[in-house]
Amino acid sequence: MSLTFSPLSIDMRGDYTSLFEKCTDKTSDYTFVNIWAWSDERKYELAFAKDLFWPRVTNPAPVYWAPVGDWEAADWERVLPEVFPQGMTFDRVPERLAQLWGERLGSRVALEEQRSEWEYVYSVEELVALRGNRFHKKKNLLKQFKREYVSEYKSLGRDDVEDILEMQQLWCEWKSCDDIPGLRAENHAISRVLKKWDCLPGLLCGALYVKDYMVAYAVGEPMTDDMVVVHFEKGLAEYKGVYQAINQGFLENSCSGFKWANREQDMGEEGVRQAKESYNPSHFLKKYRAVWKG
Repeated sequence: MSLTFSPLSIDMRGDYTSLFEKCTDKTSDYTFVNIWAWSDERKYELAFAKDLFWPRVTNPAPVYWAPVGDWEAADWERVLPEVFPQGMTFDRVPERLAQLWGERLGSRVALEEQRSEWEYVYSVEELVALRGNRFHKKKNLLKQFKREYVSEYKSLGRDDVEDILEMQQLWCEWKSCDDIPGLRAENHAISRVLKKWDCLPGLLCGALYVKDYMVAYAVGEPMTDDMVVVHFEKGLAEYKGVYQAINQGFLENSCSGFKWANREQDMGEEGVRQAKESYNPSHFLKKYRAVWKG
């Protein structure tokens, strides 16, 4: 059978989210907030077949992602041959689905770890407390920020969107976003999410203020009952320790009901990997490239 794809639209959120909730191994890149944020950049499309959503990105070239829905109930020995009789390669396949395919399809599917797509998961309690030698440098930077600046953390809502975008613009001017494709795309992704606040229920957002001036903000959402994902986090660099402060403040004040904080993947960038590893992840949400041989 052939899949009929449609460009991602905000109207798909309800149907998509209901199937995402059935996935037994959720990762942050499959949340609707994430695919909506990056849709102008990656040109997401969705097709519905066999009680599953089949996502793919089409920019710069078509790449299929893992299907979204009730993996445990799907008859994979029948579904994949019918949908992709000639075979297909899937990227960012969460570990549980990779295991299912390996168990049920055997040698007909080849699995390869995609280390650059593994998501970093941290203990919320540890990142708030910053106890012990493992967090010594982070704790010192946080102390410097608190000693140098009288700051206040505020939870934000729809009425604060323009203020967040104003600070984001300052951050972009400092980073020369217009000259760097990745940062330019991220800036647009942040704007897409914030401007659709009312259509994306569950967003969590908070900011640090120094003398009523926003110096950092974070945006996230619940991913499971015990895990929050931090999609965006920005701070003004002239405030030393600001990233340690917003990281702690956001988790302590806006995410205290969660056990785990997901800070997404490193995309294979060494500097990003070092930064994420420096916060001592508890574990990873692993993902794989799966080649279904047809």
